[in-house]
Amino acid sequence: MKKRSNADLTDILNVAKTYISHQESIDLITKAYYYAEKKHEGQFRKSGEPYVIHVNEVAYILATLHVGPKTIVAGLLHDVLEDTDTTREQMIADFDEEITTLVEGVTKIGALKFKNEKEYMAENHRKIFIAMAKDIRVILIKLVDRLHNMRTLQYQSPEKQKKISSETLEVYAPIAHRLGISEIKNELEDLCFRYLNPEEYKHIAKLVEDKKIERDAQVKTMIENISNLLTDNHIEFRIFGRSKHLYSIHKKMVQKNKRFDEILDLLAIRIVTKTELNCYEILGYIHATYRPIPGRLKDYIAVPKVNMYQSLHTTIVGEEGKIFEVQIRTEEMDAIAEQGVAAHWRYKEGSKYNAQAEQKEIEEKLSWFRDLFTITTDSDDAQGYMETLQRDLFEANVYVMTPNGKVIDLPNGSTPIDFAYRIHTEVGHSTVGALVNDVLVPLNTPLKTGDVVKIRTSKQFAGPSEDWLKIVKTNGAKNKIRSYLTKKDLEEKQAQTERGEQLLKEELRKRQLEIDDYMDPKKLETIFGQCSVSNYTDFMYAIAIKSLSTQSVVEKLVNQRKTNILDNDSVNKIYVNKETRKLPSKSGIYVKGIDSMLIHIASCCSPIPGDDIVGYISKGMGVKVHRVDCPNIIKEKKRLIEVEWDENREPRKYIVNLHILANDRNFLLTDLITVAAQYKASLQAVNSYVNEEDLTAVIKLAVLVEDGVHLRNVIANLKKVNSVISVEREIK
Repeated sequence: MKKRSNADLTDILNVAKTYISHQESIDLITKAYYYAEKKHEGQFRKSGEPYVIHVNEVAYILATLHVGPKTIVAGLLHDVLEDTDTTREQMIADFDEEITTLVEGVTKIGALKFKNEKEYMAENHRKIFIAMAKDIRVILIKLVDRLHNMRTLQYQSPEKQKKISSETLEVYAPIAHRLGISEIKNELEDLCFRYLNPEEYKHIAKLVEDKKIERDAQVKTMIENISNLLTDNHIEFRIFGRSKHLYSIHKKMVQKNKRFDEILDLLAIRIVTKTELNCYEILGYIHATYRPIPGRLKDYIAVPKVNMYQSLHTTIVGEEGKIFEVQIRTEEMDAIAEQGVAAHWRYKEGSKYNAQAEQKEIEEKLSWFRDLFTITTDSDDAQGYMETLQRDLFEANVYVMTPNGKVIDLPNGSTPIDFAYRIHTEVGHSTVGALVNDVLVPLNTPLKTGDVVKIRTSKQFAGPSEDWLKIVKTNGAKNKIRSYLTKKDLEEKQAQTERGEQLLKEELRKRQLEIDDYMDPKKLETIFGQCSVSNYTDFMYAIAIKSLSTQSVVEKLVNQRKTNILDNDSVNKIYVNKETRKLPSKSGIYVKGIDSMLIHIASCCSPIPGDDIVGYISKGMGVKVHRVDCPNIIKEKKRLIEVEWDENREPRKYIVNLHILANDRNFLLTDLITVAAQYKASLQAVNSYVNEEDLTAVIKLAVLVEDGVHLRNVIANLKKVNSVISVEREIK
């Protein structure tokens, strides 16, 4: 990759013009260059240099990757929204929505409240990967942005150097590897290594330098010998030695517990030829001339890596017993090996960029990319999301295949169940057995690279059990199993609660007792202690499974009624504490002067802390708390009482129903759900439809919020989502 400092417009355009000829595109890049220069005027980096130098370098590096003109423009503008007073609307007007969306994807999240910096970083990374899941260009810009920041890290404090390097090594280098961009990945890793472990970095660098003259001479001799061999057999090729980057040497020494002089591929040669057939021909000639080391031949042409990497690898014994690793590939394979996704989707003049079509091709070429989107949409917790990404994608080093040859990458120790969930959630839920290399194996069998796995499923299968959580290794599989078990448990509890209610009602009918009176939750609550249960659900569940007999329950209710008779005006005879002290309740609401009262939050208007509220005395259901403007109680006068939010209430979340009107477009629902998750509003339900007459979309979201401030923040940011017309609270 070309490196230079202080790139200017001429440098950027000189590279861009090698593959972009349309003057309109060149003019757009020029406009963005001067736009960024003006917007960042007066801003400086830690080095003391004008800030605009950074965005120019990002644009220059992007141009060397042969990205499209709009990606270069977004590189020039990538800090404008974050570091200047420019608004989204202004950037759309000055450029267009596509460029603005790319810039937004790279921009850090705003100044929100987070528990700690770790949570902030996780949420920030999650935002970037969500944007990446929709448009690969976002991560290309972010990787190049991080690369230039790492190149100039010497101007930061030692503490900041280590912090940024750790983040880069944990997040950005792995994603560069996953995208096959080894040029960026290798440089990022070496730069991180330099700041995180400077002593070891210098040690290995010295070992490499000390051996350089000897090693170069050995490689030169082998290159000459192989060149003569291939020339004699009339094969087109180019051949050169390659050096392993320092961090990979260190990593291999640590992981394999080897000394420096034991790393086999320190002496490495790469042969680039014209066709795939030539690759195998060259391999044949080399093996016929030099002794290959058994078990070291790897055919990544027939079975590419998940990042699209293709090459033949073999290790041979050369003159004087020296060990050489030889890589053989075509020119196209070599470009993809160095620049990965950036090389595969290089900008082609005259072809219009279609984001959806390109993303679909990415999902087909990069099997893990679909998993990235699945993880993104399945997780509300940013830190959990990053842990899953780290474990399931970044650390994946076992490559197994489906029966039709598709490669699935998994972390070490993964089982057929992990494999099944990586294929599809429903495949995982219905797994009953697995064949590995045509042999039936237990579901806890660890998979190895090269295994061909076939999953047996059954629609009649009861679904995963808690035991599976002890078997699976991937966070993705664990989350899906937990979600299934939670949902199943809730459904079972609901069914048993309804059955318990039905059994109790039947017993009351037999005794010709008033059902509504005896089924009053407040009155049932008075005998919970006698029945050794703590809540309504457990009470009904005990009746349903016959651990509590309906006869004994009714007897307790009748006896309780006899000893605690209240007249029809019982509401007015509630015991009053003369001091009218505040009494905390589970609902976070208290009624002045009342010692004991069952309180419910009304589901029609769903009040939350910060709303003006009023209590409504219902028959047999205690007090229902409404917003004062709720139309269901607006005309009520007699049965209203004063209630207030308890200032000392325990933290909890309240459900709110939102009604969103927007112009319909692709990814609208995804964007709304993403924003809600980013602002910590957990999604409880969603319903949407499109009005065919005016093509407007109506989306109804049920979310959990902490209070009015939190709700206003969520609504304000939902309104910022492109094409949204209005966001209102809904009253049922």
